[in-house]
Amino acid sequence: MMSEAGRAACAWGAVLALTLPLGGCALGPDFVTPPAPAVGGYTADALVPASTASVRMAGGNAQSFARGRDVAGAWWRHFKSKQLDAFVEEAVRNHPDVQAAQFALRLARENVLAQEGSLFPQVTLNGSGERQQATSASGGAWPAQTSVYTLYNASVGVSYALDLWGGTRRQVEALKAEAEYQAFKLEATYLSLTANVVTAAITDASLREQIAATQEIIRIETDQLKRLEHQFEIGAISKADVLSQEANVAQAKATLSPLQKQLAQQRNQLMVYLGRLPSQDRGEYVRLSDLRLPGQIPVSLPSDLVRQRPDIRQAEATLHKATATVGVGVANLLPQLTLSGNYGATGPMQLYSPETVFASVTGSISQKLIDGGTLFHTKEADVASFEQNLALYKSAVILAFQNVADSLRAIQYDARVLRDQAAAETATRDSLDMATEQFKTGAVPYANVITAQQSYLNARVSRIKAQATRFTDTVALYQALGGGWWNREDQTPDASPRHRPGLFAGPDSLASKDVIR
Repeated sequence: MMSEAGRAACAWGAVLALTLPLGGCALGPDFVTPPAPAVGGYTADALVPASTASVRMAGGNAQSFARGRDVAGAWWRHFKSKQLDAFVEEAVRNHPDVQAAQFALRLARENVLAQEGSLFPQVTLNGSGERQQATSASGGAWPAQTSVYTLYNASVGVSYALDLWGGTRRQVEALKAEAEYQAFKLEATYLSLTANVVTAAITDASLREQIAATQEIIRIETDQLKRLEHQFEIGAISKADVLSQEANVAQAKATLSPLQKQLAQQRNQLMVYLGRLPSQDRGEYVRLSDLRLPGQIPVSLPSDLVRQRPDIRQAEATLHKATATVGVGVANLLPQLTLSGNYGATGPMQLYSPETVFASVTGSISQKLIDGGTLFHTKEADVASFEQNLALYKSAVILAFQNVADSLRAIQYDARVLRDQAAAETATRDSLDMATEQFKTGAVPYANVITAQQSYLNARVSRIKAQATRFTDTVALYQALGGGWWNREDQTPDASPRHRPGLFAGPDSLASKDVIR
């Protein structure tokens, strides 16, 4: 016949077996990924022409848009610069922001695992030993009899908070959404860093060429000043012409220091991106003439952009977390049931003896009757937080589409700007040569030469800037499209894009009813 302790233990097991499946339900809304906007393009009209303008110089080749083509994981390699590749690899390897984002992701994942432990029964082992001494006198005999003995107690306690309404499961879901947010924050950090490194290297190259061009102009104008001074000494020209040229040289020199300042600060910024201190600059740099402008640029479909942009995926994860938190608030409004039990004996050897075993099973239920509306308003605050994050998600989508549209237009018009700046540089160079020859023959005053010199200097610097802009705006498009993180070999497993059918319906497709069901 089964002892009382045995029957109690069996009762505990039966209750636990019956109640465990109840934890499978979860109250509150289920998260549904918002669909993508129902648009076929990024701009109001098609990009015409399909190929951009071109000019015969570095960075002047025509570019075309490959609609629907995927973005490469290492997109910066399309610029064909080994030094640029080395910069990016060093930055990713050394920059503390990437390392901080990696540990934030690890922290979030560990929090998920910790919270998942709440879904299972909690078992606690307790044990104690006590040494006691007792003195007794039998029939008044003296001396009294002394005995020493040891008391043992060993027990196993089990407690299980039944997740009847799914509050704990919603907490786990919210933490998983937080981990997903951190995963895409890592991808956003990676994308921002790589784009910043490439842009900084290109800007560095542009400033170097602007400085070189300015120094060449200064050298030419200084030589011209020496010739004018000689002509003045022999009485061929007036002092006014010499003073005008001196002013021209001074103005050219005045433009050099600001460029050198920009270059020095740009180098400091590049070192920071590489994870170095400014004093650790080893002098490596990229030449603008060594870069190759990608001839064909991938342009992802609008329906894919919302799955590719890390910032949109971050906003989606935040929205998912807010949705799960609403479920937690709903579950907290309902009664909470906890089961607990103990099984033990007065000594290690007695654990297997039915006569000395004690066992108990306890069930408790709690429900707040009056709390001043705390739980209700907490749930309502969670709903408001969801609505806020839904609006922020919509904003992130709109901004992403604007980024792509801006980059596409920039690339389209950058090509024209470079073509026109190249033509302006040629024209001002010819004008300067003509003005110089006419001055030598006395056909024009020296003021014409000065004006032509200034026009040529401005045109040359503007052409260099236009060259660099074509490269940097191409970088901006790669960044706006998400940077191809899903094609990287070292991608985070939990951050792979989850393409879903039925993307983007209409203007109301991001309404609350489509996200909370």
